[in-house]
Amino acid sequence: MRKTLPLFLALAALHLGGCVAVGLTALGVGMATGVSHTLSGMVYKTFTTPQAQVKRATLGALQRMQIKVVESKRDGTKEVIRGKASDRDIEIELEALTPNTTRMVVTAKKDGGLLRDGATATEVILQTEKIVGPS
Repeated sequence: MRKTLPLFLALAALHLGGCVAVGLTALGVGMATGVSHTLSGMVYKTFTTPQAQVKRATLGALQRMQIKVVESKRDGTKEVIRGKASDRDIEIELEALTPNTTRMVVTAKKDGGLLRDGATATEVILQTEKIVGPS
């Protein structure tokens, strides 16, 4: 009995360790519902909203966040907005997939592009989503 109890506890502890990792992963995914990340630091979301409306909402979000817009240009079906906040350069690409569907990709670069700031990029999308409203 003395030998089996420590073995049982060790096996139980190993089994429960995986639950913590799964729980933390689920928590992280749930915090930014509908916003996806890539390893390159780009954050993206697709809106069921026309591109012009997403652009207006994006500019409103940047204003709310006090991010200065330094450039906005159109290239075919894509609209690129560049902003500056402190030591971060923010690039937002709005691509019209259909007349009523727009894909938004946000990249926030820090220190001349050496580091990526996924949290700031995510917040730009979340603030834009608040202004767009439910679709």
